[in-house]
Amino acid sequence: MSSRKTVLLADDVNLFLELEKTFLRRTDIDIVTAANGKIALEQAKKHKPALAFIDLNMPEMNGDACCRAIKQDEELRHMVVYIVTTVSNIEDLARCEQAGCDGIINKPINRTEFLQVAHSNLAIEIRREPRHYAQVRVSYGTEPQNLLTGYSINMSSGGLFIETGTLLAEDEHLTLVFRLPERDKPIICQGRVAWTNPPDKKKKKTLPPGVGVQFFDLRLDDMQSIRTYLNENDLKPSW
Repeated sequence: MSSRKTVLLADDVNLFLELEKTFLRRTDIDIVTAANGKIALEQAKKHKPALAFIDLNMPEMNGDACCRAIKQDEELRHMVVYIVTTVSNIEDLARCEQAGCDGIINKPINRTEFLQVAHSNLAIEIRREPRHYAQVRVSYGTEPQNLLTGYSINMSSGGLFIETGTLLAEDEHLTLVFRLPERDKPIICQGRVAWTNPPDKKKKKTLPPGVGVQFFDLRLDDMQSIRTYLNENDLKPSW
């Protein structure tokens, strides 16, 4: 029997669909998509996915109405449904809760939060993309107007390691600005210090002192640019 799981992604903005598909592309799942709530309900009935991420505001049928229809269907009501939205007011939050959804994912979508939902509900392994040796100049810091400068040692589309003697606290949120070779437009995003490698007590002895940073709110085209840069330059994985 196949161990593959099916996930339904529903959003009328194709950019968000592509971003969510990118998050899930390394997991052992099949993906079905829908551009509105009506099609999402049809896909749910046809494929009976184990998990669905449904945008709140869509044409034809909104996400909360779609979720309510799923939860009222005897064959579908056990499906796990997360509504994806920018919760800007109490009314939107109430709509999600009244629809009977299992949870809410906020926009802009956080990759780690998104994959944690998939991991906990599908019992799948979260596979990290390998980091590759890549040295680029990075400006970073907690204050956008007063950034530090360092160089990356390795990189993936999920984050990078910065060599630095100025160690920041784990979970510290940062602004990141860096430019890939042969790309005029800089990449600007938010990040989080995922781990540190202090000089006096190194966690990874093969790396210099520095910080491992996870990307937040990375644009889809920037993510693809990083992958293209790493692949086209045939950079070796850093394990």
